[in-house]
Amino acid sequence: MLSRTAEQLYWTGRYVERAENMARILDVSQRLSVQGRKRSSEANEWVAVLDILCAESLYAETHGEVTEDGVIAFLTLDRSNPSSIYSCLHTARENARALRSNISSEMWESMNTTWLAIRELTDSQLQAQGLREFFDWVKVRSHLFRGVSYTTTLHDDGFAFIRLGTFLERADNTARLLDSKFHILADSGTDPAANYYEWGAVLRAVGAFRAYHQLYHDVITPLRVAELLVLHPQMPRSLRFCFDHVSELLGGLSAGRRLECERMAGEFCARLQYGQIEKIHTKGLHDFLMEVLDHVADLSQQISHDFMMTV
Repeated sequence: MLSRTAEQLYWTGRYVERAENMARILDVSQRLSVQGRKRSSEANEWVAVLDILCAESLYAETHGEVTEDGVIAFLTLDRSNPSSIYSCLHTARENARALRSNISSEMWESMNTTWLAIRELTDSQLQAQGLREFFDWVKVRSHLFRGVSYTTTLHDDGFAFIRLGTFLERADNTARLLDSKFHILADSGTDPAANYYEWGAVLRAVGAFRAYHQLYHDVITPLRVAELLVLHPQMPRSLRFCFDHVSELLGGLSAGRRLECERMAGEFCARLQYGQIEKIHTKGLHDFLMEVLDHVADLSQQISHDFMMTV
C-alpha cells in the first residue's frame, strides 16, 4: 500500500471519530451547564472545554469572551476552526474522495451524504433544529460510517489504518473529556442528586451509563467513573480498550518487523493492563491524563514515521 493512501485512510478514521467526540464533549457540557450548579469562572464548563482542546487563543481571536453560544458556534460550524465538527467532516470527506478507488462505494456515499447535509447548515438553522438533536445526528452518522466500513470493505491493511486512526483518536478524546470534567466535578459538593446527574451526564457522553451500573451496581462515584474510562478492558471508550486495539493493529501492520510504534503502543498497554486507579489517583489523575495525551501525540508521530513518512 502507498504511504499516501495509508495516511489518508488513517486520518479519515481520526476525523470521523473526532467529529463524533466533539459532539459528545459539547453534549455533556451543555447538560452540565443546564444543571445550573454555580462554579467559579475557572471551573466553568465552557472554559474547561476550550482549555482541554488547547483552543483558547484561537477562540479569543474570533469570538472574544467565553460564552456558551460562542463556544458551541466555534466547535460546531466555525469554518476557521480546524477542529470544529464542520471542519472535521469536511476533511474526512476530502480524504474519502481521494480514496474512491480504495474504499467501498457505500463508505463514500455515507461520508458524502453526511457532508452534504452539514455543508449549508447555518448557526440559526442549528439552533432551530435543536443542539441535542444535532449532536445525536453527528454521533449516528459516525456510527453509520464505521458500520458501513466494517461490513462492506476488505479487512486488510487499509481497513486496519482506518481502525487505527479511530482508536487513537478515541483514546485522545476519552483522556480530554475525563480530565476536563473530573477536576470540576470531583470537588463540586456533596449533594447526591446533583452528583448523580452530573456524573451520569459524563457517562452518557461516552455511552457508558448502563455499563457503569452493570459493573458497579451502586451510586456513581468519581473514582469508579475514572476506573471505567481508564482501565476497564471491555468498555469500548476506555483507554485500556483503545490501546489494546491500537497495539493489536500495529502488530498486524508491522508484519514481523520491529517497529518503534509497535513497541511504544505495547509498553503503554502494559501500564494500563497492570494499573490501579487508586495509585493513579494518588499520584495525580490530571498528570496521568496529560501523559496519555502526550503519548498519543508521540505515537501518532511515530506511526507517520514508520508507515507514512510524512513527519
